[in-house]
Order: sequence, then structure tokens, then C-alpha cells
Amino acid sequence: MSKFISLFLLSFSVNAAATCPEFLNHNLRKLHSQDTVNLCEVAAGKPLLIVNTASHCGYTSQFTGLEQLHEAYKDRGLVVVGFASNDFRQEAKDESEAAAICYKNYGVTFTMMAPTSVRGDGANPVFAELARQSDSPSWNFNKYLVDSDGAVIERFGSNTKPQSDTLIAAIEQVVTP
Repeated sequence: MSKFISLFLLSFSVNAAATCPEFLNHNLRKLHSQDTVNLCEVAAGKPLLIVNTASHCGYTSQFTGLEQLHEAYKDRGLVVVGFASNDFRQEAKDESEAAAICYKNYGVTFTMMAPTSVRGDGANPVFAELARQSDSPSWNFNKYLVDSDGAVIERFGSNTKPQSDTLIAAIEQVVTP
């Protein structure tokens, strides 16, 4: 790799980290993988839709709608991130099963994180901050729309489907035209 490209990538990485909220600046393991992702690297300066998920929940079919949102809005800056969680005792016991449900059954291509706690004292740093700004998830498939500066715009409960008019209208306010 040329020195110019290396310096450009380093500069981009430093600038992205400087504009990224601290609660997103963590290396988190991807679902059923040893790979990690730092949300500052994939979402700095972009709005996010952050969702706590479970693979054996009555709302699991919302993966289809979340994937549709991802496809519809990724080119306009929206980053969809799912956090698998067993806080409500509805996540698959085996991470490979959870991955199969997400990736094979529902065709998920947006970033999915490995199972983690999203409530209480053990909540991961992302959900601890989401709760501080709004409220903890009351059940699986709570959706947090976060602006490009890391502020929670609105929290949508489990009953709000990904294709609901209210969620779509809120997303339209934070994505690029």
C-alpha cells in the first residue's frame, strides 16, 4: 500500500473517531463470528437505527422489515445495527442457531452483534447510553433512531413495525435526501 493511501486511511480513521460519540467507540463482536466491529468506523457521522433482537420472539419476523429499511436507506446514510440479546429469555441458546435465523431465514445483511445484555447494570455501553438518553428496552425489537451526533431522536417499542408510517417519517428526517 502506498504511503499516500496509508496516510489518507489514517487521517480518515482519526477524523471519524473524533466526530463519533464515545458510546459507539467500542469493538463489539459480530454475531457468530470472531470478527469485531467498531460502530464509529461504520457509522461516524451517520444516523443509526439500533435494535435489540431475539431469534425466538413473536416479533422476530420484524427482521424482514429491518432488512428492507437497511436496503432502502443505506445509500442515504442510515446504518441499521441489531444487538442479539437474551434479556427477555427469547434468544436461541446456540449462537449458530441465532445466526441461521437472522442470515438464512430472514436474509439479514445489516450488522448484527453477538448476544449481549441490553438492560440494567450489565447493559453493553451502547444500550447503557440509549437508556440514559431515553429508556431501556421494554421487550425485544425496541428500535432507537439515533442522529449523526449520537442523540436519540426517538425510541419505538416492539409493536412499532419497521414499515410503520411513524418510523419511516422519523427516518426521513435524519437521512440525506
